[in-house]
Amino acid sequence: MIALPPPQYHVWKTYPCAYTHYPALGDQDTPPLLLIHPIGVGLAGWFWHRFAQAMASTGTSPDLYVPDLLGCGHSSKPKVAYYAEDWADQVAHFLAQVVQRPVVLVVQGGCLPIGLWLMAHPKAQGLIQSLVLSGPPGMKLMTTPTSPRRQTLLWNLLFSGPVGSGFFRYARREAFLASFSRRQLFAEEQDIDREWLDQLQQDAQDAGGRHAVYSFLAGFWRQDYTALMAAIPVPTLVIFGDAASGINRLSRTDPPQQRLEDYLRQIPTAAGRMIPGRNVLPYESTTAFMEIVRDWLRGELPT
Repeated sequence: MIALPPPQYHVWKTYPCAYTHYPALGDQDTPPLLLIHPIGVGLAGWFWHRFAQAMASTGTSPDLYVPDLLGCGHSSKPKVAYYAEDWADQVAHFLAQVVQRPVVLVVQGGCLPIGLWLMAHPKAQGLIQSLVLSGPPGMKLMTTPTSPRRQTLLWNLLFSGPVGSGFFRYARREAFLASFSRRQLFAEEQDIDREWLDQLQQDAQDAGGRHAVYSFLAGFWRQDYTALMAAIPVPTLVIFGDAASGINRLSRTDPPQQRLEDYLRQIPTAAGRMIPGRNVLPYESTTAFMEIVRDWLRGELPT
């Protein structure tokens, strides 16, 4: 077992932004992995710690870099509306200033738009060697924008004021976190363990994290990403859980195999695999997720 490294910091647009670094273990050939965590109540870079432990348990691991996105974890939490382009700019700065070498970009769930904008960012050109998508959103969500008016109304009338503050206090209770995890995230209830709930509650004690969560819920990330996905120039691995589901009406009923096939059609450079699990594969199906990523990086992915 390896301990969660203490946070380190870099500055982006005057904001201190945290990250953790897991040094390589006997693997100098594989490029570093840049791991992008999901956005939600209490979620931050710690989400990837089990994956890092699984990699280390094999005796070899490349460097792993895990930024806390602005508004999450140990990073600054300004009271602003966050857009996927903002987070992509933060990560591009981190990649260019801290990592300073080509990486494998691994993106969890609904943060795919951050990865797509990062791929297109001038500072990231030549620094992303390949891409791994873990349980990305249903394709309808990725190609159906919401109107700026709707986004602004949700933010101003619901999320940014007292109602939003009150709901966040409700949402960070253990009963709510456990119920949401059971209904939307995990395939098996027994995988919702003490570590998961304790870490969510601990991080959610800082109510400043609600602005990032509510920016995501308001749909500031929702655009038509058809062109950006079709233009991905690097090898891409798409991994879905065999119990994958959506929380939005646009993709709630799409079966997992259809979700995967949609991405294989949309991204010309993509290969895809299904593994056991639902929507948080690096945490709930850590070993299976780690093994398939490792095999793919070695060029050993079964056909």
